[in-house]
Amino acid sequence: RAEAETEREQLRARPQVLDARRETLTAQLESAEAVRRETADALAVAESASRAADARLKEADHAAATAREDRVRAEAMVERREQASQEIQSRCREHLGCDVQTLEPDEALFALPTAELSQRAERRGAERERLGPVNLRAEIEADDVGKQIDGLTSERDDLLAAIARLRQGIAELNREGRERLQASFETVNRAFEEIFTQLFGGGRAHLSLIEGNDPLAAGVEIMASPPGKRLQLLSLLSGGEQALTALALLFAVFRSNPAPICILDEVDAPLDDANVDRFCGLIGRISAEGDTRFLVITHHRMTMARMDRLFGVTMAERGVSQLVSVDLTVAESLRETPVFG
Repeated sequence: RAEAETEREQLRARPQVLDARRETLTAQLESAEAVRRETADALAVAESASRAADARLKEADHAAATAREDRVRAEAMVERREQASQEIQSRCREHLGCDVQTLEPDEALFALPTAELSQRAERRGAERERLGPVNLRAEIEADDVGKQIDGLTSERDDLLAAIARLRQGIAELNREGRERLQASFETVNRAFEEIFTQLFGGGRAHLSLIEGNDPLAAGVEIMASPPGKRLQLLSLLSGGEQALTALALLFAVFRSNPAPICILDEVDAPLDDANVDRFCGLIGRISAEGDTRFLVITHHRMTMARMDRLFGVTMAERGVSQLVSVDLTVAESLRETPVFG
């Protein structure tokens, strides 16, 4: 009893240690999920900003192209005006024998006939209409638009660099996740093959990735071949075989990442006596190999007979329940002890 009390005191702090460990792992998982969400949000914001910058850059390019067209039109108008001025000077020399600059405005008007003055006025009016409005600030506006384009281009380059860094970080996280998942998958697959053979007394089984070779996006398919049957999908097996295969996978995952305590609730219900015997033998081997203790909730007599200690509820009196504990190891030793009369 003193040893049991000591063991109970030692085990009393075990749930707190497990809770602390679980909280630490949960916090790490939440932190990793938060980092992933922040990275995805930052990528979405950066891509949105990049699209907005591209739109602004297109608008700026369009404005610059418009300004350049205005400038070209203005230069063409200036060139036409210069040609018209040269033509007027040539006509002035031909008809008047002097340059336009040397003419006095009043004398020129009085010297020319009325018909020629009318033609000249109409010609100049038509030339003025052909010239149209001239944007004298086209060059200044083009310079301003060019500066805006340079700023937007610099911002776009910064955003593209940030997006590249984010994508690199996401690629590194995915690569590490694939490596870890692939390593865990191979470990669980090896353990599954071994435990399946032990539970079925032969046969073979394995796990395979489907819908792609990427572990992060692929699914898992269970292939099993009990003794005397061909290799087939888990869904094609009988109910008992499916239950035993599921137990093999469960123990394979548990063996790859063991815990101090494993609770099994009515897992032997769909199994026959032979499979229950293999199931209990597997629990005994796993318990003997490591420090794992199994708590099995069952109504099967063979499973209860193979356990070290039994806990049950009995009703000695009507309406009064009582918890009963039986140490089968001690009971077996007492049975084997000879009784002298």
